[in-house]
This record gives sequence, structure tokens and C-alpha cells, in this order.
Amino acid sequence: MSGALEHPAVVSRVSDLIGRTPLLELATTETGSRLLLKLEVFNPTGTAKIRMARAMVDAAEASGGLRAGGRIIESTSGNTGLGLSVIAAERGYTFTAVVDHHAAADKLRAMRALGAELVYVDEGGGEELATAAREELAADLARGEENTVFTEQHNNPANGVGYFPVAHELAAALDGRLDVLVGAVGTGGALCGTTRELAGLVPDFTVVGVEPEGSIAFGGPAHDYYQSGTGTPEGAEIGALVDFALIDEGVKVGDIEAFATCRAVARTGLLIGGSAGGVVYEALTRLPSLPPGSTMVALINDGGEKYLDTVFDDAWMAERGLLSPEAEREIDEHLTKLGGKR
Repeated sequence: MSGALEHPAVVSRVSDLIGRTPLLELATTETGSRLLLKLEVFNPTGTAKIRMARAMVDAAEASGGLRAGGRIIESTSGNTGLGLSVIAAERGYTFTAVVDHHAAADKLRAMRALGAELVYVDEGGGEELATAAREELAADLARGEENTVFTEQHNNPANGVGYFPVAHELAAALDGRLDVLVGAVGTGGALCGTTRELAGLVPDFTVVGVEPEGSIAFGGPAHDYYQSGTGTPEGAEIGALVDFALIDEGVKVGDIEAFATCRAVARTGLLIGGSAGGVVYEALTRLPSLPPGSTMVALINDGGEKYLDTVFDDAWMAERGLLSPEAEREIDEHLTKLGGKR
């Protein structure tokens, strides 16, 4: 596996450090089934989405829509914007991120530090997720502007292409053996892009898509949720990259369970983001019922360092009715039973 994880000893750009992220065995059953986490936090910016950010800019350049000195515009809850900030800085583009106040504050601060221009869809707004309004504003800002592209991550085919290398990394690391792949469904790029490419490399694996309760990709009812950078909120269209033919089962995980999982996993020494908590919760729930010797991989698309003021802050959690010591205890016990507490 080591060959798939090695970077050159010296690189010349931050984006050269994208990919070749490690796998961590979080839990193993008595029958030899194991849960492996694909830790995309080891990418620059601590997230998988820099993979697709680079791919979308590559595609815009190849089409001639983006040329030297041009401007990139994207609607983002943070992680895609962080990736685009890096790529824009490296290649000399201006990047405008259209954001709302639902995004984690540290993501917004980091984008600004990397040189991005932030445009709020509602300067005085609350914490509501405003995906549809953000996308409308981003499209308006780009319309008619010379040498300007709205990368439109929810409907950009390059988004999915950006995750093709994940499939090759998994196939190489696991010697072509994988039984279950679990991942969050937001734009659809990460899970469906990985699956599409992996299908030609690994035979007969099951794909489980996870979205927050309140998201509508796998049906209603719709309501607000706090898991950031994932799902399809009410009023937003399901992204063109969400290919239901590639997803064997779609499930929903509530904020309480997702965040309790983040907090329990943190006590093993690993910080993961809120949507990743939902993915791990679902994976841990399924692991004991898998056939003996199975290998399950969970795509961990975000680290937890950006959520110290939210998911990992007791006061923030309690104010929103999300703090559940009982749920955390249950997950702690589950991890201990499955060998996730060593």
C-alpha cells in the first residue's frame, strides 16, 4: 500500500500534495470484518473537495472559458471554496466565494486568508442554509462577465472526474477487494465519481449513500439541518452528479447521531467533520451484520478542526438541542466492542 501513498520528496505547488490519502482501520469485528476510513483530511485544506476544485479549474481552462488573469466564482459552504482558493492562488486567478452564515466560521476565515473575496447572500442572515439563493447569486455575478466562470459544482461533470483518483487509490491499497463503500451525498461528486471509476477496477461492491435527515435526495420530509457541506436542502435541486443508478441504498442520519459520532471518534484520537460523522455512524451500525471477512470503506471527506466552535463545543451544541451524552456513550461502547478504542 505504501507506494500508493507516497508523494515526491519535494514538490513545487501545494496542489501537488493532493491525493494518495491514507486508510485507517477504525474497527474490526470478531468475524474479521473491518471498517477502514479513507482520510481525505490529509489533502491540502483538510478536505476531499480540493480534488474536484482542481478538476473544475482544469476543465474551465481546457474549454477556453478561463484564461490568464480570469475570475472564478462558486457558491460554497466552505470546503469547495477552500480548494478553489488554493488553485486560484497558484494559477493567478481571482476567486469569489458566494457564501452564507451556515458555513463554519473557520472555513470563511481560511478562504479570506487564502485571498478569496467573500460575497454573502444575506449579510444580516442567520444560520439557515441558503444553497439555492447562493447559486442564483453566483450565476448572476458571472453572467456576461468576460474571462469569468461560475464553476457550478452541483452540475459540473468535472466534479465527479476529480474523484476518479480516489478509486485508483482504493483499488491499489486494497488489492482490488472491497465489499461496501459508504459516503456522504451532497453534490454527488465524491461518492458517485469514485464509484463510477471504481466499478471498472473492483468487482461487486455495495454503495451506500448517506445524507442528513432533512435533506431531500432520498425523499422527505425536508427540514433544516446542521451538517455542513452535504445533502440537498429544501428549495435546492438535486445535483446532476447524484446518480441514483450507482447508489445501492440511500440512508439518512440525524444531526444528533452524526455529531455524537464525531465526538466519540475524537476520543480515539481522530477529528472528523459533521457529515463524516454521519457516514461513520452508518458504517458502524452496519459493520457487525456484514459477512465474515468483509471490508467496508467510509469516505471521510472532511476533518474536524474546522468545527471546534460548533460540533465540538458543548455550549453551541446544547443551545441547538444537539448535545446527547447518551448517544455519545452508546457510540463509545460500540467502538470499544468493535476494537475502535485501543
